[in-house]
Amino acid sequence: QVQLVESGGGLVQAGGSLRLSCAASTRTFAFSSYNMGWFRQAPGKEREFVASITRSGGNTDYADSVKGRFTISRDNAKSTAYLQMNSLKPEDTAVYYCAADRNSVTRSVRTYNYWGQGTQVTVSS
Repeated sequence: QVQLVESGGGLVQAGGSLRLSCAASTRTFAFSSYNMGWFRQAPGKEREFVASITRSGGNTDYADSVKGRFTISRDNAKSTAYLQMNSLKPEDTAVYYCAADRNSVTRSVRTYNYWGQGTQVTVSS
């Protein structure tokens, strides 16, 4: 069974930075075989795409709202994906989820078969 565990969330002032991590269980999960995505969900809103990265890390994609501020990366040797978030804004406040899929990498929630439990990010003004 695939398990993804996010960490690194917290409370930060506007303009600050956080780095989220998504660690994958390795017993049955070949991390390097999976495309990874980060999504977020604010209260009362639908879950939305933030960023994605392909298996090798060679290709990345970002939502327009975070482009230039957030960076997605991965370390396949550590079975971990990261989301570096800089210049944070109050509108970035949400629960952030990482997700994995073996076959596809898109901006759609429906693409990803495996999800973590989420980590809360709160940005104060």
